[in-house]
Amino acid sequence: MPKIEITAVEPILGSDYPHPFGLPLAGREARNVAKAGGAVDFNANHVIIPPGCWSSQRHWHEGEDELVVVLSGNAILIDQQGRHAMAAGDIAIFPKNDGNGHRLVNESVLPLVILAIGKPQMSKVEYSDVDLVWTPEGGQRRRDGTPYND
Repeated sequence: MPKIEITAVEPILGSDYPHPFGLPLAGREARNVAKAGGAVDFNANHVIIPPGCWSSQRHWHEGEDELVVVLSGNAILIDQQGRHAMAAGDIAIFPKNDGNGHRLVNESVLPLVILAIGKPQMSKVEYSDVDLVWTPEGGQRRRDGTPYND
């Protein structure tokens, strides 16, 4: 059956960012529902962001478009232009290679639930506020190319 039972998909807790960049994401739960359903041409992550947590470090993708839908709760989208309130039903689209680093922050008292959709990561990801880049060849590295040893 093509219906996905969210609770049956194993969550990825927190993030794999090097310390201390993952601290604001410590309570985040992400479930790759596309993979669980057998999809290979796109990623779809069901993400629960508790109060006080972030979706990610502010970032942008060189070669992949990204779409985020707020399923429930309230978010503050933080990007190059500032802070933007988002609520259930709101959608944000981040075109590839636009340089607009973005993240969602849950400043409310209730969980924020989003669906993030994009292509499997195949190109460089730039992180706007921290010394971090990701590439398919080298994984997570500092901007000068040196690896993190955490």
